[in-house]
Amino acid sequence: MNPYLILGIAALIIIAAALVGMTLAYRRRADRRALSLHRLLELADRLEGDLKTCRAGLQQAHAVMSLNPDLPASSEQEARHAIDAGLRSLLAQRIWIRDTAPTASQEELDKAVASMNDTRDRLRPLLAALDRAQHELDSAMREHLRREHDA
Repeated sequence: MNPYLILGIAALIIIAAALVGMTLAYRRRADRRALSLHRLLELADRLEGDLKTCRAGLQQAHAVMSLNPDLPASSEQEARHAIDAGLRSLLAQRIWIRDTAPTASQEELDKAVASMNDTRDRLRPLLAALDRAQHELDSAMREHLRREHDA
């Protein structure tokens, strides 16, 4: 067999293998980007849900406290501003996702995912504390109404 033919076939096999490798690497990178973008959108939805749950819980707590003068007053306005600030920040993040994420580097996407995860992690104990406080408020209100009824 002609040595040039063997070299030509070997070169074609090497080129084909390189093309397959590059295609697989590109596909893995594209899949990772798509997964990161999907995760970002999913986290944004969950964070929005967390913030809205927090807002509803605070509104309910303030409504109960306003009915019972024996309970200490709380800074409803301050709490409302904090939740609104969180929602505005989330809106800015959603705009970043819409405008920048499609062309962002994988590192930028990973940082955005990590940041949103961190925010949810910080919010989780606050939501649990709010839930406990709501239960305590409900119990205090029932006790107050029971004492009023018995008097």
